[in-house]
Amino acid sequence: MALGELGRSSDSGDRADAGRGLASFAEMEEAVDPLLELVLDREDTFVTRVTAEALLRRQDKAGLLIVASALAIASPNHGDWIHTAVRDAFAIYASDRDDAMRLCEELTRNPDERLALGARELNESLAGIPCVLHPE
Repeated sequence: MALGELGRSSDSGDRADAGRGLASFAEMEEAVDPLLELVLDREDTFVTRVTAEALLRRQDKAGLLIVASALAIASPNHGDWIHTAVRDAFAIYASDRDDAMRLCEELTRNPDERLALGARELNESLAGIPCVLHPE
């Protein structure tokens, strides 16, 4: 996959582009590990932020699962940037945030303890977002 190669580039801009592009394929098993590596990019937290945000904007279980998995093992610095991406992706519509919280709640019951832990942290982050627009 060409995006996987781009994700291993020495250029952080290329890796960020790869993260944005690969996020479209988050439901595919072969995209999961490269996406996790990009969310936890060792060299530039810009890659972390844009990849996490692209995954979260999918607003589906596949994207949330990868972000939750990353949160479970993220350094404090990476965690801060992932939480920034969470706020950026879900700060507008309360209904989108609430849907994501329901999906995270499902993920907290996953037998993989690491994933369940990350899903709880992601759910807490979502719960703390004061959205701009609420359903009537």
